[in-house]
Amino acid sequence: MSFTYATLKTAIQDYMENDETTFANNLDVFIKDIEEDILKNVELLSYRKNVTGTATSGSAYLGMPSDYLSSFSLAVISSSIYYYLLLKHPSFMRDYTPNSSTTGRPKYYAQFDNDTFIIAPTPDENYTFELHYFYRPASLTAGASDGTTYLSTNAPNALLSGCLLQAALFMKVDPAEIAVYQQNYDRELGQLKNWAEGRQTQEEFRYDRIRQQSP
Repeated sequence: MSFTYATLKTAIQDYMENDETTFANNLDVFIKDIEEDILKNVELLSYRKNVTGTATSGSAYLGMPSDYLSSFSLAVISSSIYYYLLLKHPSFMRDYTPNSSTTGRPKYYAQFDNDTFIIAPTPDENYTFELHYFYRPASLTAGASDGTTYLSTNAPNALLSGCLLQAALFMKVDPAEIAVYQQNYDRELGQLKNWAEGRQTQEEFRYDRIRQQSP
């Protein structure tokens, strides 16, 4: 089973037996809320991305991708060799190189603001950097009616059960019914998390995440 944008909206209305206009107008809200909840609670490999960019010699700042959420690694490439930078607090960067004119091959980086990394020491040449990061995927609601996303194709049960929970809360159904929807969503979310963070990462070189045991 998988969903397109259109079939997921239809399924929500069919399950809840509600085609009232106000309810229909909020279907996108239900979907976005659950996409965000899954994004913040399950570390999916498909939400990793690699990009390369060039730092300017003499500048201690490196721009972030617009969909950046958090880093897995940042490497500077020099003579085809990867040197991985250590993530630090911005205050460390200022302490390490109080004089920004101190240059060299960068060893450390920190998130300076919502759009920029600060690196130290300041690059002494135009180095190429490779960022491996966790990104925010586009919502199912942002595409065409026949569009799909990773979640709608690979985690349709979690997506649907979460949307039904949001729909039940919106409709203010009996608390006992809401508890059932919550239980169903928690079960699906737990299964997705167990698969994504346990079974899907058995061969990773570094175990740098909280891992659950598979049943």
